[in-house]
Amino acid sequence: MSLSAFNSLLQPDAALVVAFSGGLDSTVLLHQAWRWQQHSPQSRLRALHVHHGLSPNADRWAAHCMALCQQWQLPCEVLRVRVDGRDSGIEAAARTARYQALSTALQPGEILLTAQHLDDQCETLLLALKRGSGPAGLAAMPQSRSLGAHRLLRPLLNHSRQSLEQYARTHQLVWVEDESNQDLRYDRNFLRQRLLPELSQRWPHFAEATARSAALCSEQEQLLDELLAEQLSALIQPDGSLHFPPLLTMSEARANALLRRWIAGQGGVMPSRDGLNRIRNEVMASREDAQPRLQFGQAELRRYRQQLYWLPRLSALRDIQLAWPDLHQPLRLPDDLGTLQASQSQRPLRLPRQDEQISVRFHAHGQIHLVGRSGGREMKKVWQALHIPPWQRERIPLIFYNQTLVCAPDLFITREGAAIDQHGWQAVWHSK
Repeated sequence: MSLSAFNSLLQPDAALVVAFSGGLDSTVLLHQAWRWQQHSPQSRLRALHVHHGLSPNADRWAAHCMALCQQWQLPCEVLRVRVDGRDSGIEAAARTARYQALSTALQPGEILLTAQHLDDQCETLLLALKRGSGPAGLAAMPQSRSLGAHRLLRPLLNHSRQSLEQYARTHQLVWVEDESNQDLRYDRNFLRQRLLPELSQRWPHFAEATARSAALCSEQEQLLDELLAEQLSALIQPDGSLHFPPLLTMSEARANALLRRWIAGQGGVMPSRDGLNRIRNEVMASREDAQPRLQFGQAELRRYRQQLYWLPRLSALRDIQLAWPDLHQPLRLPDDLGTLQASQSQRPLRLPRQDEQISVRFHAHGQIHLVGRSGGREMKKVWQALHIPPWQRERIPLIFYNQTLVCAPDLFITREGAAIDQHGWQAVWHSK
């Protein structure tokens, strides 16, 4: 194995971070990156080890990684994560936690290197076949992709595990073995231990052939991206939502292709074919006054008027009530919604009387009387007039004096809350 992959993928002054588990693959990758750095003195290199805490040997693996990096005079940081596999299984949850931790730990301009190789690519394509994936899934892993604001590179993707083992023996590398790799309950281990050896014995170049198939699927997806880019851009609204009525007049294949690309652009996990059918039948084709929603893992798809929204699953706040006893102090809101602050720059809201307590809630019902409007209006009608989607309505802080709604910051003031003289204040919402 030469360093040509590094030379073709990287600039001489690149800032590299290796995802270093301590296993064979990542040890070979870190050693190659370390050797490449010797010839590129302007570059920077460090390692990140993700400590999942799933194995009794996890502390020993972290210590091994730190010791090896110290030997090679490389910085190494251990990232501890918690893995909850109840929703998606241990494998998927560990992978998600790992990439989240690595992405968060990257510094501006750094490139993440991961150690997937040719055999991993073959396993990924077979798992995609098992799931019934289309060309996007069968494209498997690209050698380069974005990870938030960073690049993720897989320099070893064209090399077999056998060549990595030979490299490690040649350079007398030492690595750790994860005992869970022998557990055939995990799909990848079943493929690695049982199926792929049989396939490779029958067809010695099976892994290379699957890699070519993955590359062809990737080319087809790239071509579709280019052909659909202009039409998709015209459907996506400034807030990221998708104007869906035109999809109902298209062929199912074209509409699904546009939906997939919109969801991918929102950072969503790709729905199955059945999931796409449910989006079409249960969300897009539902009656106008419906409020349909579909859950996809940790996200949900909602419709408001003629737009589709891909949203994180939100916490329910309608029963929360916060006291705001001192207007001189800002009030922190739950669920990362920011803070409320009292301002004297404008004074549209009257000060509370001595017998009135200020509280903040996230739900109101019944009729209210707005300043500047005659008669009362139901809260639902108020939200509709303000073009506030249903899922956002219970995430807007509402200010009450005792049991009376007086204000929604920056949106409305009720007659009961309006200032009657110059002694008033203004509620300012600093949302995140």
